[in-house]
Amino acid sequence: MTTRLLRFLTAVSALLIFALPARAQGVEQVDIITPHITDSHEIEIPWPTWPTLHKVIELPRWHPFTLPVIGEVDMSPTKHVIWMLIAAFTVGALLIFAANAQGRQTRAVGHSKGFAGGIEAMVLYIRNEVIIPNVGHHGNGFVPFLLTLFFFILFCNLWGIFPWGSTATGNVSVTATLAIITFFVVEAAGVRAQGLGYLNTIFYWNKDLNIVLRVLLFLILSPIEFIGKLTKPFALTIRLFANMTAGHIVVLALIGMIFAFKSIASGAPFLMAVAINMLELFVAFLQAFIFTLLSSVFIGQIREAHH
Repeated sequence: MTTRLLRFLTAVSALLIFALPARAQGVEQVDIITPHITDSHEIEIPWPTWPTLHKVIELPRWHPFTLPVIGEVDMSPTKHVIWMLIAAFTVGALLIFAANAQGRQTRAVGHSKGFAGGIEAMVLYIRNEVIIPNVGHHGNGFVPFLLTLFFFILFCNLWGIFPWGSTATGNVSVTATLAIITFFVVEAAGVRAQGLGYLNTIFYWNKDLNIVLRVLLFLILSPIEFIGKLTKPFALTIRLFANMTAGHIVVLALIGMIFAFKSIASGAPFLMAVAINMLELFVAFLQAFIFTLLSSVFIGQIREAHH
């Protein structure tokens, strides 16, 4: 009885926690979580072959080219690139569908409802409660960019929860790229809002002090101001990457306990792993929200920055 229960829990865990087999030396070994957070040049798709229930497809490999200073650059598509494209396509399709449905419903009954109403409520909340209050006056121009960030990160996170999916935001290169794009938007917003005054966000020059203190603080605080600019994209990068990776690692540890116990006690880590996956669904929304919130705060700070 115990053996049958153990086999049942193991099989259900493999399905719920996205067990994906990895071939090593010709032997099938169970790799439960790492395919969801690691990148590769192959992608898994659902396939009715028991017990794997998936098929591995090799992605095309392109010949690398050489750039000065950088060296060889390989632009071959990887698993995370494919899932980012899927996330982008999903965002575009769903939002266009919701916008069209909202227009039809508004003309027909005066308000949106159902799926379109839910998307409209989400968009209005992010715009009115997150973006505009933090970006400040005349912040409507940043709404499209920040909403795009929110929905793109959200769907990258959500696709990582699905079986055979992959968490692109669990790749530090992806989160770093999003943070760097945000960094340039923040700095461009500062230049546009302050003109030459933007230099005050880098070089500390307090005109109210005497020349000696002014020069002394300039030498001390200017490097700190510059480092502070770099810490913002670094914080965005690590926060998103670490949170999307941590949940999968916790699930991996819990599922590993099932094979370690080999007894009726395996039910406890199984239930805990399922609970962590439910928490991961919440974290997917939360991390997209936090990235958008912090980006809005950074834009608002530099638009109003002064010394």
